[in-house]
Amino acid sequence: MTARDLRAAIRSRLAGADIDPRREAEIVDELALHLEERHAELRARGASADEATARALEELDVSDVLAARLARVAPRDGDLPVTGAPRRGLLTDLWRDLRHAARALRRSPVFTAVTLLSLALGIGANTAIFQLLDSIHLRALPVPAPDELVTVRVKDRTWAKGMFNGWHADLTYPLFQQLRDNQQAFSRVAAWSDRTINLAPSGHARWAAGLLVSGDFFSVLGIAPAAGRLLSTADDQRGCRAPGVVVSHGFWQRELGGDPAAIGRPLALDGHHVPIVGVTPASFFGPEVGRSFDVALPICMVQVLRPQPKSWLEIRHAWWLSVIGRLRPGWSIAKASAHLASLSPALMDATVPEAGYYSPDNIAAYRAYRLAAYPAATGISDLRERYTAPLYFLLATAGLVLLIACANLANLLLARATAREREIAVRLAIGASPRRLIRQLMTESLLLAALGAALALLLARGLSGLLVASLSTRDRVLSVGLDADLRVVGFTAGLAALTCVLFGLAPALQAARTDVGVVLRMHAMSAVGGRLRLRRALVVTQVALSFVLVAGALLFTRSFRNLVTVDTGFRAEGVLVLSARLPTDLAPDRLAALHPRILDRVRGLPAVESAAAAAIAPVSGDFWDNYVWLDGVEPPQRVDAFFNRISPGYFRTLGTQLVAGRDFRDTDTTQAPSVVIIDEELARQLLHGANPLGRRLSVEPGSREAPAVYEIVGLVRDAKYGALREDRTPLVYVPTAQNREPETYSQLVIRAAGPLAAVAAAAEQAVTEIVPSATLDWQALDDEIRETLRTERLLAALSGFFGLLAALLAGIGLYGVVAYSVARRTHEIGIRMALGATRRRISAMFLGEAIRLLAAGLAVGVAVSLLAGRAAGSLLYGLAPRDPLTLVLAGAVLAAITCLASVLPAWRAASVDPMAALRDE
Repeated sequence: MTARDLRAAIRSRLAGADIDPRREAEIVDELALHLEERHAELRARGASADEATARALEELDVSDVLAARLARVAPRDGDLPVTGAPRRGLLTDLWRDLRHAARALRRSPVFTAVTLLSLALGIGANTAIFQLLDSIHLRALPVPAPDELVTVRVKDRTWAKGMFNGWHADLTYPLFQQLRDNQQAFSRVAAWSDRTINLAPSGHARWAAGLLVSGDFFSVLGIAPAAGRLLSTADDQRGCRAPGVVVSHGFWQRELGGDPAAIGRPLALDGHHVPIVGVTPASFFGPEVGRSFDVALPICMVQVLRPQPKSWLEIRHAWWLSVIGRLRPGWSIAKASAHLASLSPALMDATVPEAGYYSPDNIAAYRAYRLAAYPAATGISDLRERYTAPLYFLLATAGLVLLIACANLANLLLARATAREREIAVRLAIGASPRRLIRQLMTESLLLAALGAALALLLARGLSGLLVASLSTRDRVLSVGLDADLRVVGFTAGLAALTCVLFGLAPALQAARTDVGVVLRMHAMSAVGGRLRLRRALVVTQVALSFVLVAGALLFTRSFRNLVTVDTGFRAEGVLVLSARLPTDLAPDRLAALHPRILDRVRGLPAVESAAAAAIAPVSGDFWDNYVWLDGVEPPQRVDAFFNRISPGYFRTLGTQLVAGRDFRDTDTTQAPSVVIIDEELARQLLHGANPLGRRLSVEPGSREAPAVYEIVGLVRDAKYGALREDRTPLVYVPTAQNREPETYSQLVIRAAGPLAAVAAAAEQAVTEIVPSATLDWQALDDEIRETLRTERLLAALSGFFGLLAALLAGIGLYGVVAYSVARRTHEIGIRMALGATRRRISAMFLGEAIRLLAAGLAVGVAVSLLAGRAAGSLLYGLAPRDPLTLVLAGAVLAAITCLASVLPAWRAASVDPMAALRDE
C-alpha cells in the first residue's frame, strides 16, 4: 500500500464528516502514520500485504491509538474556525447534509425501506381520511364567488308534520314562492329537489340522478353551459309539459358519447320524452356534495313526472324543496337571517296548511316557525351528518397509529445511533459540534419524512377511493372530488414535519450526548442507560396507545356483530323486494284492480313460496308516522307510531310471528270496517299488557289514512322498521285494500324457493305481461339491509386493521427493547450463570422486564381509553364505551403479543455460554 493510497482511503472514510480542510489535512497525516505502523506490525506477524491493509482499515475507527491521536487534534468548545478556511452558505451546508443523509440511508436499505413503509402507511392513512373530510366539509362549490351562497331553511324545526320527499326537504313550494317574492337579502333565490328518474321506457328500470330546479337555479349559481343553453325562468312556468332537460357533463359523455348533436335530441324520463337543451360544465356536479346529478328539469314538471290529485306545487304540507340564494352586496349571513326572521310571521301566515290537515295545535306550531340563512359555500350534504363523526374518529385512530409508528421509528433510530456510536464519536472528536451533529441527523430524519410523505400522497388517493367505494351503495354512489388540493398537500407536509420531529429529535439529542472518550478509549457503548430509559418510555407509550386502538377495534367489531345478529323480528334471507311503477295515466278504479291482480300472478309462480305487497320495505330508511291513541280513553295517551300499508300474507312471507288475533283478509276492503294490526311495543305503551283485540285506535285527523278510527284485529311481534339501530318501535299496519287513493308505486316482498335472480326475472316478466309499460327493479332484502351497515362495517374493518397494526408495532418495540437489553447485559448474564443462576431464572429476568413495561403501558392505556370512550358512544350499538369485557380482551391481546415478542430474546439470554460471554468482554 503506497502512502497515496493510504491517504485516499482515509479521506474517503472522512467524506461527509464536514471537517475544516486544514484540520482534515492534519487528521489525515496523523491517521496515515498510525495505519503505516499497524500495517508493518501485521506484516511482521505473518499477514500478507492485502490482509494487513484490510485489517488496518477495519480498525480505523476503533483503535486506541486513533482515539489518542484524535483527542490531540479535537477542537475545544469555543474554538474559532481555522484562519483562511472557506466559509459555506446555509444552502450549501443543507445540500451537503442532504447528500450525506442520502448516502447514509442508501447504506442501510433495510432500515430505510422499513421506515419509508411505516411513514407511507401512517401518513397515507391520515391523508386519505383528511382528503375525504376535505371533500365533504371544506371544499367550495366550483362556482363563481361561492362565499356569497346561502341556504334558507326553518330554524330549529324540532316539530314537523306533512309529506316529506327528497334528501333535503327544507321548504314547501308555497313557502318558497312567498320567500322569493318578498325577500330583499338576496339578488336571486332558487329551489331544487333531488329525484330519482327512470331512463327506461318500460321493463327493468335504469335509474338516473335527477334534479327538479326552479328557473333561476343556474343563474343563482353562476353556471355557464358547456354546450347548448341552461334552464331559465322561461322554462319554469306553471302547467309546463316538457320544455327541456339539461344533462351533466358526465352523463353527456357516458350516455351520449359527448356528441354535440345530442342537443335537441329527446330523452326518455319516466316515460316522457323531453328534449335536451344543454350540458353543464365538467367541473359542476350539483349543489349537493357527494351526489352528482345526471339530468336537471324545470320544477314545473313535477306534476308531469308524478301526477297527483293535487300538485306538489300547491300542497302546503308537502316538504320537498331546498332553497339557495346569493347575498346582495353588503349583506352578511347574520343580517340576512335577521331579515328572514322579521319576514317569517307573514310568510307562515300566508302558507298555513289546510285546517283539515293541521289541527289547531299544529297550526300554532307552524306559525311559530322562523326562517334563517346558513352558509352554502361548500354546498349542502347529508354526508356531513352521516359520516363526519365516523371519519373524525377514523382520523384520530390513524393519528394514534402514526404516533405508534413514530415511537417505533424513534426506537429504530436509537438502535441505529448505538450501532453508529463510534462514527458519531469520531465526528465529534474531529471537530463537529453537537449542534452540527443534531442538524445532520435531523436532516436524515427530514429526508425520510419527505420521502414517506411523497409516497403517502400516492397511497392516499387509492385509500380515499377505497373509502368512497366502502361508503357507496347500489342506489347511491358517492361522488366527491379526491384531487389533492393545497389543503391536502399542506396537511401531508405538516404531518411529515411533525413526524420528523417526533421520531427524529430525541435520538438526535441522545446521539449528541455521546461520550467520545468512553467510546473511543474503552470500546463500550456510551449513554447506554439514558438510551435504554428512553427506549423503555417509548415502548410504554406504544403499549398505551396500542391498548386504546385495540380496545376501540374490539368495541366496533363487537358493535357491528351486535347489529348483524340483532333480532329484526323477520327473516330477510331468501326474500327479494320487487318495486313496480305503473303508468301514471291509469284511472283510480283500474289502478286499484291491478295491484291484487299483479300480486296473485306473482304468487302463482313456481319458485315463489309466498308474496305480499307493502308500502314500505323493512329497514329501507323510509318512514310514515303519526300520533295515535285509544278511542274512548280520557285523557288520551298520544303515541307517535309508525305506519305501513300491507296486504294479507305479509307476516307469513317475512316470518314475523302473529301473537294474537288474525291477519288481514281479502275482504278487508274500503266497503268493510277499517281495521289495523299493531305490534307488541304499541300495545305495551297504550295498554300496558292488556289485550288489544277489539279495541279502537284513533289516528290524528288530517293524516293520509281515512277514516281516523280503526278496530285492532291483530297483534304481531315487534320488528325493525326503518333501521337496525332503532329501539323498539310502535308500529301500526293497515291493509292495502282499504287505501282510498291507490298509488302507481308498489313494492312486493317475495319469499323465493330458488335463486333470487331467477325468481326476480320471472316476477318481472309476470308483471310486464299484465302491464307492459310498468318499470321494475329488485333487490335482495338481506343485501339491502347489509348496505345500511356500510358505515359500521367500515368502522369495524378499519379500526380492526389499525388495532392489529398498532399491536404488532407495540410487539416489535417490546422485542427491540428486550433484545437490546440482552445484548447490553451479556457479560452480566455470563457472571450470573457462572455463579449458579439457572436458564429459567435468566429467562424470567427478561420476561419480567417485558411484563413491567406491559403493565405500565396498560395502566396508562386503560386511563386514556376510559377518557376517550365517550367520544365513541354514539357510534356503538349494544355496548357501553367502557365495556369491562372489551378492556379485559384488549389487555389479553397485548399480553399475548408481549409474551411472543419477549420469548425469543429471553430464550437467547438463557442460551448464552458463560465462558464465551466472559471471554468476549
